[in-house]
Amino acid sequence: MNKRVCVFASSSNYLEKSYYEIARELGKLLAMNGFDVVYGGSSLGLMWACASAVKENGGKIFGVMPEKLYNMGVSTDNCVELTVTKGMRERKAKMDEISDAVVALAGGFGTLEELAEMIVQKQLGYNNKPIVLLNTNGFYDKLNEFFEVMIRENFAHTKSRELYYIAQTPQQAADYLINYVPKKLETAFIST
Repeated sequence: MNKRVCVFASSSNYLEKSYYEIARELGKLLAMNGFDVVYGGSSLGLMWACASAVKENGGKIFGVMPEKLYNMGVSTDNCVELTVTKGMRERKAKMDEISDAVVALAGGFGTLEELAEMIVQKQLGYNNKPIVLLNTNGFYDKLNEFFEVMIRENFAHTKSRELYYIAQTPQQAADYLINYVPKKLETAFIST
């Protein structure tokens, strides 16, 4: 059975073209390296650019969508399995449950919230999955600067940097996932 990568990403169809190209490149690399994808289940934005490339290159895609969005008609019938949840909290729980890794592409507030929850889940020892931020066009530079402020000001421990990896290219993201070896995380660094 292939490992499943949960992809969090924008659902916007109005982004600069390179974001979609990078998302498709990541999807192709994931499929070529034996990964399937868990994503939001829609036919929109970067999430669909990545998922459709996975499918086109022999991988499987698993969608998880809240009922409200499903009723808006934005789902796709290209998923091996589409799970419809009551709300966003249940959606994130299901995505976490059925995935082995996380990659955050560029995205808005939803992507940021999903990413933050996965980092905290790992920090608290609920998972030890690889978490990758794909830094297309320097998108996550300012967020990484903010992470460093939290560390510098003692709101987060220096070991917090071990919770995530910032990849500059889809190849770096794929390589990290392929070579990931879970470390024993000390939940002692939850507070400083």
